[in-house]
Amino acid sequence: MNLTVENWKAVNTETEEAVVGGLPVLRVVKGEDKRMRFDENTYARLTDLDFHNGIIEVKMLSRLLPDAPDFARGFIGIAFRINEGDSEFESFYVRPTNAMTDDPVRRAHGCQYFSYPGYTFAYFREYGIEGYEAPIESGLNEWIDLKAVVCDDHAAFYLNGAKEPTLVVNDLKHGKNAHGSVGLFVDIGTDGFFRDLRITRED
Repeated sequence: MNLTVENWKAVNTETEEAVVGGLPVLRVVKGEDKRMRFDENTYARLTDLDFHNGIIEVKMLSRLLPDAPDFARGFIGIAFRINEGDSEFESFYVRPTNAMTDDPVRRAHGCQYFSYPGYTFAYFREYGIEGYEAPIESGLNEWIDLKAVVCDDHAAFYLNGAKEPTLVVNDLKHGKNAHGSVGLFVDIGTDGFFRDLRITRED
């Protein structure tokens, strides 16, 4: 799928074409308006796509910006079933720095599912709701292969060609009938790069 900027709408982000390791990529960085707010609508979204069920595949690489705060984790991932107003979507992202620490608590929080606007990571943790995070093995400045398999209110997220999913969500919060665009998601302090996006719609 074409990653030239004309095909994308920058939502609370700055988006540009770039080159990493000789490969053309789309660079996405969080914008100033929501620079210090977690789990928000901060992504580049495809301008002409309606996705319900199917498979989303992308390679992504994150670095920390020079002014990234200490709590930045290299947050990078996807948003999907984004509605027209960018006010509702599902998301999965990774925290690469959590794979690079010996802290077992942080390692357990290597990736995250959240649903905007109501079900953020802060909501899950405040109420002790488990099952929406898992450890990962990929760090900063590494290409991470993400594959999301979405069917109705179920999604499975695979990393780096693994046969078993890193995280399975059986209750996507916007329900089985939600649909919309797909976005490339970044959060606080991330310099994000994406390539080789492939979307297979199954209905």
